[in-house]
Amino acid sequence: MANDLQATTKVHRSGFVNIIGNPNVGKSTLMNMFVGENLSIITEKSQTTRHRILGIVSGDDFQIVYSDTPGIIKPKYRLQSSMMKFVNTAIGDADVIVYVTDVIEKFDKNIEYIEKLNNIEAPIILVINKIDLTNQQILNNLVEQWQKLLPQAFIYPASALEKFNLDNVFSKILELIPEGPAYYAKDELTDRNLRFFASEIIREKILLCYQKEIPYCVEVSIENFIEDKKMYTIEAVIHVARESQKGIIIGQAGKSLKRVGTDARKDMEKFFDKKVFLKLFVKVDPDWRDNERQLKKFGYNQD
Repeated sequence: MANDLQATTKVHRSGFVNIIGNPNVGKSTLMNMFVGENLSIITEKSQTTRHRILGIVSGDDFQIVYSDTPGIIKPKYRLQSSMMKFVNTAIGDADVIVYVTDVIEKFDKNIEYIEKLNNIEAPIILVINKIDLTNQQILNNLVEQWQKLLPQAFIYPASALEKFNLDNVFSKILELIPEGPAYYAKDELTDRNLRFFASEIIREKILLCYQKEIPYCVEVSIENFIEDKKMYTIEAVIHVARESQKGIIIGQAGKSLKRVGTDARKDMEKFFDKKVFLKLFVKVDPDWRDNERQLKKFGYNQD
C-alpha cells in the first residue's frame, strides 16, 4: 500500500527563473506573458526596466518565481551601476537562467555576459525572440551561431508578443527547476506592493509621452497612498535632475503633466480594479542618478 501511495504522489517543483539579456529584446514582454499580468512596464525605449521584479506562477505541483531584470548596459553613473547589480545577482541566485536575445541584435553585444553564462552551473534556456521579424534561413543561422556561443543552452526560437513557442519554453522550465516546496503562498503574484506599481505606471507614461533624454532623468516616488472602500488616493512626486526638465515635464499651462496623470490614472484603475484619485508634483533633485542617498530612497540598493 505504501508503494502505491508513493507512486501516485506528485513531485512538487519550485525554483527561481531569472530572465536576463540586453535592452529591448523583449524580456519584460516574456515575463508578463508567463505571469499573465503586466507586472513589468513595457516601452520601445531602452532601460525601461530599472528594478528586479518578481512574478510568481503557481500550480498544484509547482511554483515558478520569475525575475525580470534591467537590460545589460555599461554603466555611466550610479543608477546604472545599481541596475547592473540586479543583473549580476540574478545570475548568481538562479535555478534556471532564461537569456533573451532577438533576431536583430549583434552577437558580440556585451559578450562578457555570455562568457559569464558559460561558467555557471545553472541550466540556461536561450530564447531567440521576435522571430516573426525574420525568415527561416536567417533564423537557422542564428541558432547555429548561438549554439557555438552557448553550447550548453537549450535554444528556443519564439515570439513573446505573438505567444509563439512559449508553451515549449514553459515545459522546459518546469523540467529544469528542482524539486522542493513553494517559496511563496500559492495565491501570491509578486513580491512588490501597490505603491511600487503605481510609481512604475507613472514612469511608463513619462517614457511614452516625452522624447530624448527626459525619461532617463526622471524617477517617481509615491509620497502618500491612502486606501478606502471606494478608491485609492495617491500623491506622487516626479523627480528630475535639472530645472529645465521640470518645465518640460509640466508643459505649457500644465498640459503635459495633466496628460501623464490622466493616462496613469486610467491604467492604475485597470491594474488595481479600483477608482484612483491621482495628484502629481514635480521636484528638482540635482544629479539624483549619482546621489547615493537618493538612490537608496528610490529602492536602488548600493550595498
